[in-house]
Amino acid sequence: MTDTDLATEIEMLGAKLGDAKASITRRFVGQEAVVDLVLSSMLCGGHALLLGLPGLGKTRLVDTLSTVMGLNGARVQFTPDLMPADILGSEVLETATDGSRAFRFIKGPVFCQLLLADEINRASPRTQSALLQAMQEKTVTIAGQPHELDAPFHVLATQNPLEQEGTYPLPEAQLDRFLVQVDVDYPDRDTERDILLATTGAQEDEAHQVFTAEELIHAQKLLRKMPVGEQVVEMILDLVRACRPHEPEAGEAVNAAVAWGPGPRAAQALMLTTRARALLDGRLAPGPDDVLAMARPVLIHRMALTFAARARGDDLGAIIADVAETSLKVRSAA
Repeated sequence: MTDTDLATEIEMLGAKLGDAKASITRRFVGQEAVVDLVLSSMLCGGHALLLGLPGLGKTRLVDTLSTVMGLNGARVQFTPDLMPADILGSEVLETATDGSRAFRFIKGPVFCQLLLADEINRASPRTQSALLQAMQEKTVTIAGQPHELDAPFHVLATQNPLEQEGTYPLPEAQLDRFLVQVDVDYPDRDTERDILLATTGAQEDEAHQVFTAEELIHAQKLLRKMPVGEQVVEMILDLVRACRPHEPEAGEAVNAAVAWGPGPRAAQALMLTTRARALLDGRLAPGPDDVLAMARPVLIHRMALTFAARARGDDLGAIIADVAETSLKVRSAA
């Protein structure tokens, strides 16, 4: 593929993504930043963790995405008594008409293309871990037999950031499987007015399908062909390494407040999501501003404050923003 052909395909994909966003916002009014982040995670072939209070439209967004992107969707409501077999499926013993018996595997809801894991932190660690192999390897193992998941496969998990009674916080290994953390905040007044008018009438606008599963897979492959400038690559490395305490690149604020920092998977996520942001914005290559914009959603769930920093009331998001601004100034001066 020549550079001209690549540029043409990227431009066509950008226009198609514009149609998809327009269709999504018919049912999920406003919250453009949230839509962009979730679409970015899907374009990168990754998973997203949505944090927000009840009633902010997280479930509605996932349902709309399933329609617009042409994906087979499923929903699992996580509860304390949920078992791994309730997600993955199980083997049952069947008796044939001739009296012979054999095990048959019945697939669980994870065998879909877009899985909504609602309130994922309400299930026990045993059940949470059932998704680890599925999220990373797109495969599940039942009774020693591997079973391939449908392609593409994406998990969009939701959490209530305030209600922590009776919940099981996700372990660091599972948090790292999520490409981005999406903070779903209250809408502003104008957006809330639009929501009221759009959702309380006799009829609601319906989203329509824009992509097919095959087209989404092609878009994911095309995204990885987007060129990334050396300045952006170096800025990503500067940013990720500066967020690790006691690294040579780390500043005083990070060393004093951060208990552990992001690993190489965070750098990989930044490389992909900066491309996705540029693509959604109709550009042919990402720039430093894309790194700044994606720093918080990519890094915040891959880092943790020390006990002393939490006691002081330090803000991890503010620390990431300061490190990102510093990385931009260093690369701009280079």
